[in-house]
Parts: sequence; C-alpha cells; structure tokens
Amino acid sequence: MFEGAQSVVAFHLPGTTGWGATFGDRPTALWMPRAEAQDDSFGVRADQFGFNITWASGQVVVVETATELLNPVWSPLQTITLTGDSVRFTDPEGSKEPTRFYRVRPQ
Repeated sequence: MFEGAQSVVAFHLPGTTGWGATFGDRPTALWMPRAEAQDDSFGVRADQFGFNITWASGQVVVVETATELLNPVWSPLQTITLTGDSVRFTDPEGSKEPTRFYRVRPQ
C-alpha cells in the first residue's frame, strides 16, 4: 500500500508488544497524546485555561503542571479517558497562576 512512499511512519501505542525499529521497511514511532495549541480551544475561556487533547479513543492520559521548567516538579491535575479522538481539558486555577506549565502523558 505504501510501497515507495518515503515519509510513511508506522505509529504504535505505548505498551504494545512486537514492534521493532521498523515495520515493512518503514520506521516506527510511539503514538503519544498531543495537547493542541494551534486551534481555537487553546487559552483562557470563561476564566479557565484549557486546550484539546488528541489521541486514540479509550486511552488514558494524565495532565500535569509545573510552575517552572528549569527544574520542574510535575504534579498531576487530572486523569482523563478519551471517549473519542479528542477531549477538552480545562484548569479552573490556570488563569489565576502567574506561571503554569502543562504536559500530557499516557497513564
């Protein structure tokens, strides 16, 4: 199907087995959750900071926060199960903090 295509990457979910560095001569990579910062969902709305998270339906993500990035101490804010390919995350305290960084990781 992708014979001759040079930009094809085979993505797989974390924790799945049987994957090597290549699949059918194409490179493989982990399929990780993404915080969408390029769409209209990103930012403060109704006094809450938020963004959309995209990944695979049924997967569980943890949203964590830190107040600085040089030596971050990440604290979990919310654990979310995706029921579709995206979910909206909001942090009611996010607009009240002078500095707050976020990361999204698989559970």
